[in-house]
Amino acid sequence: MTGPRRTKIVATIGPACDKPGVLERVLSAGVDVARLNASHGELPELAGRLAAIRVWAKTSGRVVGVLLDLPGPKLRVGEMAPGTVLSAGTEFVLSAGEGSGNAERACVTWDGLAADVSDGDRILLADGALELRVLSAQGGDVVTRVVRGGPLGSHKGVNVPGVSLRVDGVTSRDLELLAWGLDAGVDLVAQSFVRSAHDIERLRSAMGERAVPIVAKVEKYEALGDLDAIVAAADAVMVARGDLAVETSPESVPPAQRRIVEACRTSGRPVVVATQMLESMTHAPSPTRAEASDVATAVFEGADAVMLSEETAIGEYPVEAVATMDRVCRAAEDAGPSVPVPAGEAAAGSPVAAAAFALARDTGARVIVTATSSGATARAVASLRPPQPVLAVTPHVAVAGALAIVWGVICAVVAPTHTIEETTQTAVEAARRLGLAGAGERAVLTAGTTSGVIGSSDLVRVITL
Repeated sequence: MTGPRRTKIVATIGPACDKPGVLERVLSAGVDVARLNASHGELPELAGRLAAIRVWAKTSGRVVGVLLDLPGPKLRVGEMAPGTVLSAGTEFVLSAGEGSGNAERACVTWDGLAADVSDGDRILLADGALELRVLSAQGGDVVTRVVRGGPLGSHKGVNVPGVSLRVDGVTSRDLELLAWGLDAGVDLVAQSFVRSAHDIERLRSAMGERAVPIVAKVEKYEALGDLDAIVAAADAVMVARGDLAVETSPESVPPAQRRIVEACRTSGRPVVVATQMLESMTHAPSPTRAEASDVATAVFEGADAVMLSEETAIGEYPVEAVATMDRVCRAAEDAGPSVPVPAGEAAAGSPVAAAAFALARDTGARVIVTATSSGATARAVASLRPPQPVLAVTPHVAVAGALAIVWGVICAVVAPTHTIEETTQTAVEAARRLGLAGAGERAVLTAGTTSGVIGSSDLVRVITL
């Protein structure tokens, strides 16, 4: 594919990127959004990585969004004795409180588990690797029978498929990390284990006047039952396939992914497909054929972005993983979408976006340029999936960072303009500087005649460079 890649790459920045020179190479390989996973690592580590990302972006002149991924109400076992192995057929107790666990007992991080489970319920540990069956629950103890055993390490996840646990959707730890992230200037916040639109509203309320876009992670079975409301309440959605598979079943995930992507595309919400996309590259320099097909399928379905997790966070080949993701996305984009994807309601509600799309098509424009204060028009144009790149020029660094997750949008941070003539000149210069159009070629420009006012885009113009 010639020209810029349209599908965005989100890469998790972790210990593998802390080695000298690795972060710079990972970002240079094609990262659009850097994910900081707050479930792992302490605040000083997250802060150091964020600072390094900002330094590289400023030095390279690239826009890289930063996504802070909050832990959410993830149930986990506590500390486990080294080498703990659960044997099938034995009894195993999950207890509220703190303490070291062994092959007979483990502590869990939430004291309400015994009140919410019933005899016969399944409990999965370590992302589904181990399976327990509840025998009884009383006081703070859940007595289980081990159905599928294996090694159990410290802080492994606890899932109870098909049971709505009354755990708080926004934890005190989430609020602590959110406050840090807003002070540090992250561009997006991912909310884990969303069960309903109410969870998103609670997190947004906690942001107050410093709100940044919320990426709702769909990984609970309850979320599938409230999907339309979640999509409407969120600013973007992530198909978090790891816990979603544990909460439902592996065979349920592909149709759920397709349904989530379609719901987001219809509503004009950016959507990210995540988890195990190139997992073998955590320890191998090249992916499996199935993994390449998995990434391509997300592109064909119309996802805005695809994500790398362990591959870049703790993997042995983080640079190669990003480069591979870039090549697979480009090859899939060359082939074109195999599944019809609907235009977003964001475009249907924006006559300016629809007009820009039509003018670019009819005039053979090389690029669509949106001069934006909020990013709304750029998102609306992108939801139509135009063949031309969408260049968003904005004076706001935070807007550019948030748009980094949106399909096909290239961002340029520019000085504020005060007239349409200044805006036009700034747009032309940005398009030339980024190699999106040259002398004698056409571009379509959208802008607002009321300078600096959010939501004022009311002008569409064809310009010749």
